[in-house]
Amino acid sequence: MSATVDQLRETAETLRRLLSPCRLCPQACGANRLGGELGRCGIGASPRVASAGPHFGEEPPLVGNRGSGTVFFSGCGLACLFCQNWAISHERAGFDLTEAELADMFLAIQAAGCVNLNLVTPTHQAHAIVSALADAVEGGFNLPVVWNCGGYESVPALRLLDGIVDIYLPDLKYGSNEVAERLSAAPNYVEITQQAIVEMYRQVGNLVIDPDGIARHGLLVRHLVLPNGLSGAPEVLRFLATEVSLDTYVNLMDQYRPCHQAESVADLARAITDLEYADALRAAARAGVVPLA
Repeated sequence: MSATVDQLRETAETLRRLLSPCRLCPQACGANRLGGELGRCGIGASPRVASAGPHFGEEPPLVGNRGSGTVFFSGCGLACLFCQNWAISHERAGFDLTEAELADMFLAIQAAGCVNLNLVTPTHQAHAIVSALADAVEGGFNLPVVWNCGGYESVPALRLLDGIVDIYLPDLKYGSNEVAERLSAAPNYVEITQQAIVEMYRQVGNLVIDPDGIARHGLLVRHLVLPNGLSGAPEVLRFLATEVSLDTYVNLMDQYRPCHQAESVADLARAITDLEYADALRAAARAGVVPLA
């Protein structure tokens, strides 16, 4: 993070002004979150967190031997029918806290020896996060900041994070607007997400991994392969290769299982097959993108 404390505080206030009417994410729901209304995300102006602490289930360059310091934020601007964290994102499980308490949480993660601060589903709480980072930096915080997001981001809001986020970790879920609208209630998903990822790459470039195998800076994209070709892996991988970088780190994930409301959708009601994942790997090879090992 290159931003100073004063810059962090100024950015936090700019982000806070985007809360009423709310336009922090592309849903632009217009809720008066500063006035007590809940946004489409289900969250007001105060931060809400489900859990925090070392996590060892992320990609190896984000974990190392000491874990990624994850903070799972409650609520989400997307409405994915197959969400694996639906209790947190859809039902908003968690607890409210102040921005000062959130700063203490960030410092505790650093004290625990984690290799980074991994902010999970942060977008709709960006104002509180950046404000808490200002307090944490005053208290000695210096970990790389990971923006672990759904990819469906507002470019104007992302630009405010330039110099604050070290590692962008977006999902790139779909290659089709129709599928994104049907499965995640995300209008214009393809155009919005592609523009967001281009902006992320502009800020941080390709992923930089230190001699110890730990990511320090850059872009790492996740793509979850869905059954029946719903995720559009060929389109997604072609975009990354042609519009972002052939050296983009891509985690091509094979762990899809029906969760939340997925079984109510015939095309989602089963796990992917070995053949479907092999097809996605072949699409990566055709595009020239090498999936993260």
